Amino acid sequence: MKTTKATKGYRRIVPSLTALVEFEAVARLGSFTYAANELGVTQSAVSRQVRFLEETLGVQLFHRLHRSIDLTSEGEALYMVVAESMQKIAGVFDRLVTGTELRELVLVSTAAFSQFRLLPRLAKLKKLVPPLQLRLSTDMFTADLRHVEVDVAVRYGDGNWPDGTSTLLFDVEVFPVCSAEFLREYGTPRSLDELAKMALVESDATTEGWMGWNEWFRAVGYRPGRLNKVLRCSLYTDAIQAARYGQGIALGWSRLVDDLLRSGELIRMDVATFRPSDAYFVVVPHGRTITPVITQLIEWLREDPAPR
Repeated sequence: MKTTKATKGYRRIVPSLTALVEFEAVARLGSFTYAANELGVTQSAVSRQVRFLEETLGVQLFHRLHRSIDLTSEGEALYMVVAESMQKIAGVFDRLVTGTELRELVLVSTAAFSQFRLLPRLAKLKKLVPPLQLRLSTDMFTADLRHVEVDVAVRYGDGNWPDGTSTLLFDVEVFPVCSAEFLREYGTPRSLDELAKMALVESDATTEGWMGWNEWFRAVGYRPGRLNKVLRCSLYTDAIQAARYGQGIALGWSRLVDDLLRSGELIRMDVATFRPSDAYFVVVPHGRTITPVITQLIEWLREDPAPR
């Protein structure tokens, strides 16, 4: 009897589960058309279901723009709850069907973070969480987590993003680095003016707050004239490789180049260091539950290895 009453109560409060499913798809994909294609129904059918929800709730869930849609604050609140609930339901279904709980996680980060921070530490993660299957994805620029299949993202910034819950990983320092061979040949600059005239390796910005040489010099209080940039790379990973091979001086970001500094493949020049106010964060998309496995993953990402 209690079950019957509860069911009737849910049906009164939530009159259409189909409407919620179709709303979630529109919010996640950012498109009525994409949602219709995913669900195998017509766009007009999806629009009707979403409109039905809006009329039932008495609020607008989407801002319908000329070529795009955005969630309203009410839509954001509903999406967070619906997405998390659907994820939990899907997890139970998967566990009942397969007999095991799904342990694959999709982790997105920049190529630099993946190459310098993630890959050298994967062996320890496998020992820490043996059943975990990790899928690495790289992005040069920050993507809206509501529109991609991601469980955890690593971002650099102030920690305030509208599409997920942020957890601080660590702050960073930015300083010049070069190879031991380059240092022996050209020596350590005694001032910022000397550094500006040396062979500098630049990389293009890949995310908000990622600084180049001009920004770094201004941040440490020096305004140089024309910098001696001998090489410009699209990727930060290439700039660091160029510095390793003696092509010049690159900007080293602590936590990314720490392993290379410990091994002696790069040498830190102590002429100046900048400590940004931004930091690295782990972001879990709204609608994803922060499970014990994700908590273990965050701790692994935060941990520094013992010095060699």
